Amino acid sequence: AAPSIAYVMSRFPKISETFILSEMIAVESSGLSVELYPLIRERGPTVHPQAIPWVDRAHFVPLVSWRMLLSHLWFIRHRPRAYLGTLAGALRSARPSRRFLVRTAALIPRVVHIARTMESEGVTHVHCHFATHPATAGLIIKGLVGIPFSFTAHGSDLHVDRTMLPLKVAEAEFVVAVSQDNRDLIIHDCGPGIADKVRVVHCGVDTELFSPPDPEPSNGDGHTLEVLCVGTLHEVKGQGVLLEALARLNGEGIAFHCTFIGDGPDLGALRNRARELGISASVEFIGRAVSGEVARRVRECDVLVAPSVPTTSGRREGIPVVLMEAMAAGRPVVTSRLSGIPELVEDEVNGILTEPGDVKAVARALVRLHRQPDLRRELGDRGRQTVLSGFDSRRNARILHDLLTAGAGA
Repeated sequence: AAPSIAYVMSRFPKISETFILSEMIAVESSGLSVELYPLIRERGPTVHPQAIPWVDRAHFVPLVSWRMLLSHLWFIRHRPRAYLGTLAGALRSARPSRRFLVRTAALIPRVVHIARTMESEGVTHVHCHFATHPATAGLIIKGLVGIPFSFTAHGSDLHVDRTMLPLKVAEAEFVVAVSQDNRDLIIHDCGPGIADKVRVVHCGVDTELFSPPDPEPSNGDGHTLEVLCVGTLHEVKGQGVLLEALARLNGEGIAFHCTFIGDGPDLGALRNRARELGISASVEFIGRAVSGEVARRVRECDVLVAPSVPTTSGRREGIPVVLMEAMAAGRPVVTSRLSGIPELVEDEVNGILTEPGDVKAVARALVRLHRQPDLRRELGDRGRQTVLSGFDSRRNARILHDLLTAGAGA
């Protein structure tokens, strides 16, 4: 029988984490059996169509239930040493960070039940997405029932608080870093002895869903520049930088239309800033969108902008997947020289890089792309080649398949 791989993530179905869904679909297509164990059920108004069958398959755990209590009682009776030692060890390791300690304590009731369920379902390996609480769950599951685990580290899960990271890396079969930048950070924190355990496997995208438009638009100087920005409306995404840059285009008499896809805590502030800058009529906030709609909007845009910035709390993105999606669709991208982004985007080769928060540089890039349709086409063509060669979800799933098969002892 094929190894049974359990995926653990914080929330499902989360609209902004399509990369995990794409990975699970690709890994299952590669011949492995995949089970899904979200820590929390997300109940948003928008669900990607591809996620709907996975919602039906997922092992959701309620906050409190009799079955959960029975799982705890089973461990207390049959494996008291593993139960007490694992839970005490997890809480002790989380103690340096109040946030981690509180979250770990909150996780324990449901993770104990998940461990019992995984053992009875014959799960052979656990893969967790994000180095924070999902990886804590993997650590506890291994301690309780001995199922090996691994985890993928993305971006903000490494940059803000790395409490427990050395322990998780030591106990994991392997660790996936989505960028070389993340791998370097993990090795710096955990020591060179774990270097062989940390593998770079980039997030991938569906290069058929995100494909270039046909025919290719050839709009030149004088047309309205279609700008697209996709992502949670949050400080780390840098949407405020883009608004300031668009105001400079407006000042130069360049016609543009900018669509923001996504929802988040900064929506009100961004709307107000667009109004203050006098560009509201050219800016549209359309909220969340499913992947098919995102793909259509990407194909229709002239340029995708992802002006990521480090936040005051130290949070940084890894490599935004939307950059891969736009490049797969042959769209030029303007983004920040930050974290792992330069591993995907090479300045003036397959996109344009600016320093984080540099409004003038973003504006200059947009002016150039407005005036030079040939540059847009050249950057877009080379961007698609980059994604096809190193960021295709099916190709990267084969790498992960081999790691997961080895991790499961198959």
